[in-house]
Amino acid sequence: MRLFRWTPLAAIAVLFCLAPASALAGTSKADVFDSMADVLDAKGGPPGAIVTMHRGGKTTTLAAGTRQVGTPVAPKITDHMRIASVAKAFTGAVVLRLVDQEPIALDDTVGKWLPSMPVAWHNVTLRQLLNHTSGVPDYTKSKGFFNQFETAPKAKVTPQTIIDWVRADPLLFPSGTNYEYSNTDNILAALMVEVASNRTYASLLKSIVFNPLKLRGSSLPTSTNLTKPFIHGYVAEESNGGLTDYTDVSTILSPTGAWASGGIESTPKDLGKFIRAYLAKRFFSTRVQKQQLKWFKGGESSPAGPGKNSAGLSIFRYETRCGTVYGHTGNFPGYVQFAAANKTGTRSVTTSLNIPAPTGKLLRQLRELQTKAVCFALGK
Repeated sequence: MRLFRWTPLAAIAVLFCLAPASALAGTSKADVFDSMADVLDAKGGPPGAIVTMHRGGKTTTLAAGTRQVGTPVAPKITDHMRIASVAKAFTGAVVLRLVDQEPIALDDTVGKWLPSMPVAWHNVTLRQLLNHTSGVPDYTKSKGFFNQFETAPKAKVTPQTIIDWVRADPLLFPSGTNYEYSNTDNILAALMVEVASNRTYASLLKSIVFNPLKLRGSSLPTSTNLTKPFIHGYVAEESNGGLTDYTDVSTILSPTGAWASGGIESTPKDLGKFIRAYLAKRFFSTRVQKQQLKWFKGGESSPAGPGKNSAGLSIFRYETRCGTVYGHTGNFPGYVQFAAANKTGTRSVTTSLNIPAPTGKLLRQLRELQTKAVCFALGK
């Protein structure tokens, strides 16, 4: 793959929608953009970033850098991208809709619906899968997953293959006694609702989420291709000269290896629309949302989102200095995502960077950017 040397902020484009800054109180668009510029200008920062902030029925979009290294075009709100583990919220919408309709219940077990799964998993409940207290090992840490990535990263992977990578591994802890983020949880949850509904996960996504919300830019792809135009994803490495080299990894890995845990393709526009609907109970009732918003305080999304994190059912609570929002983060080769809304679904935030989840100082800068975006959306 060709490497391109890039100096962050060499190209910046900003899109402003809404009222002039002078009419807004609290955190301003300039405050958010300055924080985004810090992220792009940091060591190992991304080539591009896009932030959406929705309030008062209108969306403010800030975009900086480039969606493809070597071009001057900034990320756009309708550009396609991999949303990584934010897809778990989409899976949550599907699963909790079926819980609401009662073909399946939160306290149903893996053994009830998937008797061919390891006996050690049989007493794990759907609830425990959705809030990551199942103890089921994470397949992305398995030898099988790494072997797939090294030998045939673009090959199609079935959910059964994913399960087989960890089938022989014991539970990490007795189910319900601890918290451990596991991508396998959502694979099992999706398989359970497929059996309960006698429908495929892909068809459930379309009929419950994509079609009703008219998410025209969202899909569950089965190939490594992304719909054009798309935000290219990169891995950043520091060169000997102190600049940053970027390797394009947009199509390096088949999304089928993520499936219900992170395989969805979407756009910043669709992502904001979805997360507002998710909190506004467009998919399930108040009765089910009350179950969803019961928190395991030790739970933290991966990567960590802004403020203090707590885990619910296919959702996280982010308690920031400006208020609380609910949503999900995500990490996929070339992309790090965040989408959250207030409890009524009237205000929302999304942030998308075209590098994988950072660590250390850059992650702290990203969380500060997310916090400022939340503050703007909440009018604080």
